Amino acid sequence: MTENMPGAPGPYEPAGGRGAWPAAHGGPVPPEGPSPGGGLPGGYPPLPPREPPAPPAGGFAPPGPQPPGEPPMPAGGGFPPAGPQPPRGRPWLRGVAGLGVAAVIGGAVGGGAVALADHGRNGAVATAPSVQRDDSAAPAQATSSDGTVEGAAAAIANSVVTIDVRSGDGSGGTGSGVIVRSDGYILTNDHVVAAAGSGGVTVKFADGRTASAKVVGTDASSDLAVIKVEGVSGLTAAKFADSSKLKVGQTVVAIGSPLGLDDTVTSGIVSALHRATRAGPDDNAVIDAVQTDAAINPGNSGGALVDLAGRLVGINTSIATVSGGSPRFGQSSESGNIGIGFAIPSNTAADIADQLIAHGNAAHAYLGVQVSTSSSTSTTGGTLASVASGGPAAAAGLRAGDVVVKVGDRAVSNGDELVAAIRSYQPGDRVTLTVHRGSSSTTLTVTLGSDARQ
Repeated sequence: MTENMPGAPGPYEPAGGRGAWPAAHGGPVPPEGPSPGGGLPGGYPPLPPREPPAPPAGGFAPPGPQPPGEPPMPAGGGFPPAGPQPPRGRPWLRGVAGLGVAAVIGGAVGGGAVALADHGRNGAVATAPSVQRDDSAAPAQATSSDGTVEGAAAAIANSVVTIDVRSGDGSGGTGSGVIVRSDGYILTNDHVVAAAGSGGVTVKFADGRTASAKVVGTDASSDLAVIKVEGVSGLTAAKFADSSKLKVGQTVVAIGSPLGLDDTVTSGIVSALHRATRAGPDDNAVIDAVQTDAAINPGNSGGALVDLAGRLVGINTSIATVSGGSPRFGQSSESGNIGIGFAIPSNTAADIADQLIAHGNAAHAYLGVQVSTSSSTSTTGGTLASVASGGPAAAAGLRAGDVVVKVGDRAVSNGDELVAAIRSYQPGDRVTLTVHRGSSSTTLTVTLGSDARQ
């Protein structure tokens, strides 16, 4: 059973409502210089007019203009996906749904073995070729091309692609993706391919080749999807680093197609780890994210975040932006990239990719509770609205009204942080929860289940 995630202060506005800038323009490329009608240099048509910013309420605004007819950004804001960006001259696609006040915790799993759980009968285990993992330490900064931004960009460049998605009515746009197997499997965000319909999916490779792709599987709970191209040789698969070894302050490099600009490279550091953020077409994915200040913009979604060895440490998925106040003359009230971007950790991405390739769907750790967005107590944590009868939480002795304040050694301060913490585990893992119940505190050990059996 697919499980919804707990509510948040407000839904996350997809950047462009699952649309994007067109991957290419027909006809010859215009000469450099201003384009007719006040467009951008290089022949790009003018940007769409900006709508007034959402009312300030301490929230996050979309990283682009609000299209005519779209509902305003709710107070409380959210983290919009980092792409795709709406196409020029194409209608925006709606993609934001309201969030419920509570939801059952499932969760994307992190890490994992090559053997994949068979979601069919008898609990049999199936094996399949895995994505490439490399657990060695990342290089330190160096003066040579090895261990530098230049070297990292060169190492990953041939594994990153631009994805053009078109629906049946011709709307759609572009995002990014990462080749994870040389036989044509490509990992991207679910919200990048969510608009795919009869118009199809086209992949553009770093060497300029293009090919049609089909969607192999999607996982809304982790905002990940796998697509596959056929008959394309010489593909270079990315190597996955162990994201559990990431350190705050470590240099990372982002590469993708922001605003349809293929092979764009930016760099920064790991700003924070285990940041609970929302993502996905309907904002129901709660990600245990890597936060980075490497510039990520609409169109980067599904692209690579790599270490200085060029190994994947995350799949870029969302950004934070701010709006509000009165801009100075000639300035926009929207700040665009502000150095707060989020990526799905590579351990989660590798595990989900393997499952999607093998089965077309993915299993997640299952706790069996509903998390409330509000609490009647003064205790900070994830408040349990209800506990599913016969589920892992019930078996461990959890009750409705309990407030979970720690998962293992990790403190949680709200429902989303509880979900993100559970998602860092595998089905079958034993996890110690610190729980406040009334005026007392206790610890309970839970053996997590699998949502594949729900």
